[in-house]
Amino acid sequence: MKLLIITSISEFENEIKQMLVKANVKNFSYKEVMGYHNTSNEAIGDNWFATEMNENESMLFYAFVPSENVEMIFNAINEFNGKQETLSKIHVATVNIENSN
Repeated sequence: MKLLIITSISEFENEIKQMLVKANVKNFSYKEVMGYHNTSNEAIGDNWFATEMNENESMLFYAFVPSENVEMIFNAINEFNGKQETLSKIHVATVNIENSN
């Protein structure tokens, strides 16, 4: 069993839900969150918003997933990200679960 964590901009919400359903993830949770990107190390001229703090409406998904389903989800997300022309991508990570009840 693994804890699956996915973050993205809000615009990708429906695509992520479809990926989870196709990967046979029967239960998952998600929440709207505020994403933050610190651009203080970037030149002001290179920063579209001309500010050091950028906040974006984002989504956080999490689910307890059988280990055998994880690769399917990673493959779907990698394929989706590879087709994106935007700078924003879907980010995914897993954490091993040693015990659960």
